[in-house]
Amino acid sequence: MLVGHNLNESRSQSILWLLEELGLPYEIKHYQRDATTRLVPAELKAVHPLGKSPVITDNGRTIIESGAIVDYLIRHYGGGRLQPAVDTPAYDDYQQWLHYSEGSAMLPLLLKLYVGRLGDAGAPLAPRIDGEIANHMGFVDQYLASRQWLVGDSLSGADIQMSFVGEAMRGLRSKFPHIDAWVKRFQARPAYRKALERGGTYSMAS
Repeated sequence: MLVGHNLNESRSQSILWLLEELGLPYEIKHYQRDATTRLVPAELKAVHPLGKSPVITDNGRTIIESGAIVDYLIRHYGGGRLQPAVDTPAYDDYQQWLHYSEGSAMLPLLLKLYVGRLGDAGAPLAPRIDGEIANHMGFVDQYLASRQWLVGDSLSGADIQMSFVGEAMRGLRSKFPHIDAWVKRFQARPAYRKALERGGTYSMAS
C-alpha cells in the first residue's frame, strides 16, 4: 500500500494531489509542525533519517524529494498518463520543469522568506533577491502566456511539481497574471480539491 507522509503546510500536499489524479489507493500519515518553531516533528525521522517531507513509502521502499516522487509515481502507476512519451521532445521539456522547480525557481522565494525574518539585517540582500524573483517568475509567466499547462495541452507531472512554486508566490501573483491564472486553473481540479479534503490544513490553497 502506498503511504503519503503528509506534513501540514508543505510540498507534500502536491504529492497527495498527484495520488488523487492517478486514482490510486493510498493511506496518509499526518505530521504537524511545531506551532512555535515551525519545525517538523521527530517522528518523520523514523520514516527517513533526514526527517523531511514529502516522502512516500511503497511496498517497503522509501522515496524522498518531490521531483523524484512525482517521477516515481507516474512511471510506476501512470500507465502513460501525466507525462509525454519518452521518445518525444516534449519529454525533455517535461524533465526540465521537474528539475527547474526545486533547482532554480524555489531558491529566491525561500531566500525572501528567510532573509525577511532578519529584519533590517537582511535589507541589503532584498534588492538582489527581488531581482531574482522577478527574473524567474517573469520567465514562467511569459511562458504561460500562450498555454494553459506547462507541457502539452493537458495537466502533467510538471504542473504538479511546479505547483508549490506558484502557490508560494501567493503574495506576489498579482504581478504575474499568467501564473495566477494557472494556479487558479489547477486548484479548481476535482483531484486537487479531494487532496485538500484528505490532507488537512494548507493555507497556500488560495
